[in-house]
Amino acid sequence: MENKLMTTVILTLLFFTTLLHPALSELCNQNDKTVLLQIKKAFNDPYVLTSWHEDTDCCEWYCVECDTKTHRITSLSVIAGSLSGPIPPQVEDLPYLENLDLHKQVNLTGPIPPAIAKLKRLKSLRLDWTSLSGSVPGFLSQLTSLTSLDLSFNKLAGPIPASLSKLPKLNYLRLDRNKLTGPIPDSFGEFKGERFYLVLSHNQLSSKIPASLGIKKDFANIDLSRNKLEGDPKALFGSDKKVEFVDLSRNLLEFDMSKVDFPKSLAWLDVNHYKITGSLPVGLTALNDLQFLNVTYNRLCGKFPVGGKLQRFEGTSYFHNLCLCGAPLQRCK
Repeated sequence: MENKLMTTVILTLLFFTTLLHPALSELCNQNDKTVLLQIKKAFNDPYVLTSWHEDTDCCEWYCVECDTKTHRITSLSVIAGSLSGPIPPQVEDLPYLENLDLHKQVNLTGPIPPAIAKLKRLKSLRLDWTSLSGSVPGFLSQLTSLTSLDLSFNKLAGPIPASLSKLPKLNYLRLDRNKLTGPIPDSFGEFKGERFYLVLSHNQLSSKIPASLGIKKDFANIDLSRNKLEGDPKALFGSDKKVEFVDLSRNLLEFDMSKVDFPKSLAWLDVNHYKITGSLPVGLTALNDLQFLNVTYNRLCGKFPVGGKLQRFEGTSYFHNLCLCGAPLQRCK
């Protein structure tokens, strides 16, 4: 009887102690909590991080996620509110972080810090729609667990580091809407990730599209539009490829379209504002998944191939060419 009474007293004391000291029941790792509070302070205590309070469990804080077993911070995602200043170097002290997402933080400034290279478990890095400047750092190639990298809509300049192709698990790369210059690295045909998603549009990239890109047969998406690329992009195509989306519009490319062998999987093709010559190849009629086509402002000529989906697109997909004729354009003479 006395033992039961003693047990009850002890449990009651523990209960009220926990109420008075919430930290005793907290799941969040204390080292992670300390680092997050340092990050909050470095960002000048923004309103979006109001829930980050020393007296509460950091696994319950807004913008973070904890692993259910280890209770270590695995995700830091701030996609609302407003952060200002550079990315704090303290992020390197979140060793279990798998996702870092700072989206539409227009007051986020400075370069991408080397501290991010310490996050060896990082799988997804999204720093987009910010005012980050400087270069695309080569040290990102040290993040060997990375599957997705999005640095779009920033103020990054300079060349694209060839070392990014060394990321063994990467299958999603966006560097569009920056001020990047120089060529597309030859190594970009060496990406190992399946159904690769590559967007480099709206930059100032120049030189020829490297033939090495043609080595990889499973680019799900290739968007190189609005750059200063030259030459012949036929290496990107081929009946043995599994390419679904291709946008090469508004570059300086020049090739004979009648000699292109398009993949059967192609669903989107935009090659407007070029110097494309030749005619529309009959192979386009075999593309059953084709949903969008734009070959405007080129030098194409000849009669439309009959069949497939070519006649389903409006004339606005084909206008401003030399002498294309037949439905949906004017009759051939």
